[in-house]
Amino acid sequence: MSTQKKLRKTLGAIKDSTTVNLAKVNSEYKELDVAIVRATNHVERPAKEKHIRAIFAAISATRPRADVAYCIHALARRLSKTHNWAVALKTLIVIHRALREVDPTFQEELIHYGRRRTHMLNLAHFKDDSSPNAWDYSAWVRTYALFLEERLECFRVLKYDVESDRSKSKDLDTPELLKHLPALQELLFRVLGCQPQGAAVHNFVIQLALSMVASESIKICNAISDATVNLVDKFFEMQRPDALKALDMYRRGEKLAERLSEFYEVCKSLDIGRGKKFVSIEQGTDDKNASPKIILALEYKKSPEVQEEAHSPSPPEPEPEPEPAKVEAPVAEPPDLLGLNDPTPAASDLYEKNALALAIVPVSDQSAPAGPNLANGTTGWELALVTAPSSNESATADSKLIKGGSVMVDTVTFFSGIPL
Repeated sequence: MSTQKKLRKTLGAIKDSTTVNLAKVNSEYKELDVAIVRATNHVERPAKEKHIRAIFAAISATRPRADVAYCIHALARRLSKTHNWAVALKTLIVIHRALREVDPTFQEELIHYGRRRTHMLNLAHFKDDSSPNAWDYSAWVRTYALFLEERLECFRVLKYDVESDRSKSKDLDTPELLKHLPALQELLFRVLGCQPQGAAVHNFVIQLALSMVASESIKICNAISDATVNLVDKFFEMQRPDALKALDMYRRGEKLAERLSEFYEVCKSLDIGRGKKFVSIEQGTDDKNASPKIILALEYKKSPEVQEEAHSPSPPEPEPEPEPAKVEAPVAEPPDLLGLNDPTPAASDLYEKNALALAIVPVSDQSAPAGPNLANGTTGWELALVTAPSSNESATADSKLIKGGSVMVDTVTFFSGIPL
């Protein structure tokens, strides 16, 4: 054993003895305070049974409510001031055993105490960093406190204790069933969170607390199984919003059932729950395809309004009104800024004159004069100089000349008449 561990144990023993001596002198409830200190001391082993029985005697139903309130206050003070995992864990064990073994009035007093003040089981910030193993122990203490807190909440919702009373899940109607089943599933979720990790697996005090959690899980599973069977039977009679909630609960139950088998394997490996028969959650039917069937049923489960709309005939569509005839507005022509559409009269007249001037007039076959024209006094040799030749070569040459030069002459003549 290391020197630091010896010193820590010595300091813990000194604190316990000092607290006992102060309780004997100053406290009005001397025996109760001494029993609480000795049942929750720093020694890392389970408390003696006689100290726990002394505490239970002070909180029984036959004692005044003031004594019960003082005991709860003393346990809460002990739990809030300590930073040692052993003290915190042994205090939680005392509370857990009181919930299991004392009458339900103690649970009601715990609920009222939590409403008036900060909840005594809120250990979210608890930490013992005295050693590496103490870190694992502290983590398990926090999860154990969450389980006890959820246990009280489940008692408040169900109005009965799952551990000590008979399950009422089979006889619940739909509103109560949708309220009770989530509380039971959340409690089982906290049970699964109590699976130890690291050094906490082999700690004897933690194994003692884990054995109580594992034994309660059997009753919780039975209550959830009864509620699930009832849920499946009532599913097809539910309204759509309730059916959606029921489907979520059913799916969560399947996931919890898978994790529960792993939790029980850990308990069996630690030899916890010897002589007890661990159970599993029944999902209400042996059919493996039950969940898909419920989902399909939910898809086709319509509200009454939707069903009425589906069966009612749709009104005939109104005939479309004839559209009024559209009157097309005349398209405005763009203004002729260049004057291309309105040429000047002078250019038009000149173009017509040139066309007439260059027109080819076919030469008709005229017989040559038989003799000289004596009336004009001209002789034959004079007429030969001025008369156009009548041969084919002269006509062909004239035709080529007119055809080749007519386009050029026409174009030059046309543009020469347009003022620039």
